[in-house]
Amino acid sequence: MSLTGHFLPGIAVLLSWFASTGLIVWLVHRPRATYRASMVGTTVAAMVGIGMIAATRHDSGPAATYAAAAAALAIWAWQELAFLTGAAAGPRRLPADRNAVGFLRFRQATEALLWHELALAGLLVLLAAISWGTANQVAAGVFGLLFVLRLAAKLSIFSGVPNFSDELIPAHLQYLRSYFGPRRISATLLASLATSLVLAALLAQRALAAGAGDAAIAPSLVFTLAGLGVLELTFLALPVRDGALWHWALRRDSTTHIAGQARGTVHGL
Repeated sequence: MSLTGHFLPGIAVLLSWFASTGLIVWLVHRPRATYRASMVGTTVAAMVGIGMIAATRHDSGPAATYAAAAAALAIWAWQELAFLTGAAAGPRRLPADRNAVGFLRFRQATEALLWHELALAGLLVLLAAISWGTANQVAAGVFGLLFVLRLAAKLSIFSGVPNFSDELIPAHLQYLRSYFGPRRISATLLASLATSLVLAALLAQRALAAGAGDAAIAPSLVFTLAGLGVLELTFLALPVRDGALWHWALRRDSTTHIAGQARGTVHGL
């Protein structure tokens, strides 16, 4: 293992993940009058990111690799903000029907997220098309991995997990809590954890097999991201409030409001 080939890419992903998540939390919990400006800013960043991916797709050097990964994260953050601000959530903006079970409950949950999921899938297809057959496919790999891991987490929460990290959900999206499954370890969570662990192990093997040079940067970036995905799924199974990592990004009044509303929602279930 080497510093530049393995450790620095891992540190870069960790810092980017922490900073970008904190930024999104901060933007979402600002006054809603600021949402338009935030969306304009992140949309511009996403468009620049797409251009950067196109410009670096034939370059597999270290700078191009880091640039493509950062661009993919910027595009992902844009859509996460679009979802959390309500700009691109789904056609259903209501809590689940109390008598909804089985497929009806799944359909309603899908309708609550539909536009967001379709946007992510469309962006994944776009990045894959831009990177297809080129030397630098890091952006498509990063975005695709995020898409798969986030989908696994959403399905797990829908089926049931012991620990809901819901304290960061903004007030206008509190209805999403009604689509959460019971507080238990579900088969979906176990399958997601097992699959993500196998995937992370395979990616770790690939990163180590790449050697100690620049060729290890791209697989190390992707592996670290997979490891974070495993960690987030593990948080769903353990009594650990990972949302506390980003409480520094919350406005004090919004934290109090959300906590009070969350308590009311729990009693209403």
